[in-house]
Amino acid sequence: MMEWWHLLVSFFLANVFGYGGGPASIPLMYQEIVPNHGWMSNSGFSNMLALGNALPGPIATKIAAYVGYQVAGWVGVVIAVAATVVPSVIALIILLNILQKYKQSPVIKGMTLLVQPVIAIMMLLVTWGSVIDSTKTIGYLQFIGIAAVAFYLIQKRKIHPAFVIVAAFVYGGVFLS
Repeated sequence: MMEWWHLLVSFFLANVFGYGGGPASIPLMYQEIVPNHGWMSNSGFSNMLALGNALPGPIATKIAAYVGYQVAGWVGVVIAVAATVVPSVIALIILLNILQKYKQSPVIKGMTLLVQPVIAIMMLLVTWGSVIDSTKTIGYLQFIGIAAVAFYLIQKRKIHPAFVIVAAFVYGGVFLS
């Protein structure tokens, strides 16, 4: 029963104070999981993080689910994932309702319009980081070839991006391993 409480408090705090989403909360989760509670070793956490990043979906919920299961079974999964997700969901609902209520306000209109360039730049920085990492790993020619084929398939042939991603996984597994 006490482990349930520790799971709830640990994942709640890590995600409420981890401003910036899942990746920003990882150091806080590490602090709770490894040094504070000893639920995992340092190498176990690193392995979980590596595997979690290789799987689709948000990293914070995957960490919460895995650690919750290791600590308290399926009840632990529910507690840790709820502590990870519910605070953000509540904040999102409240903030979107406030924005909706005051959407005609010039201040709110300005805020929502002016945040779009910031989001675009953030996405550009993430994309640029991926370009740098990819070209270092697979080289410029492979990168340009894969990017060109992906662009053609998605934009010109209208193939769903999920299928293009799967094809890239297969290509990487067969030709780049």
